[in-house]
Amino acid sequence: MADFTTVKEYVLELGLAIAEEIPAEEIIIVNDEERGVQNLVIDCEETVLVIEQLILQVANGAAETYKRILQMNRDLVFGAFVLNEEGDSLLYRNTLALENLDLNELESTINSLSLGLAEHGEELLGFAAK
Repeated sequence: MADFTTVKEYVLELGLAIAEEIPAEEIIIVNDEERGVQNLVIDCEETVLVIEQLILQVANGAAETYKRILQMNRDLVFGAFVLNEEGDSLLYRNTLALENLDLNELESTINSLSLGLAEHGEELLGFAAK
């Protein structure tokens, strides 16, 4: 079973820069500007690895905005664009099982985020709160 130390080793092997580390909470915050990764939170929970990045603050959107975000999710191989509980922040989020986590899974999640931002970045910016 992967643990915080293993996840940190994977992060370093992928060449991600660790911006902050909170060992007591088993959280690593990473950046990789080239891939569009900025303050990506990697959180080891009991049995899952939660990977989450704030994309932008969203304006109080119409149903069409939310419909379009759901359609964008179809293009993502791993993870999804999601709203926070208040509905004012758009995030990228994925969860992976820690029990059999490997480097490839973590890399695939990072790549999915990167490709999703490359493909939909301009349109996503149109949803930003002014």
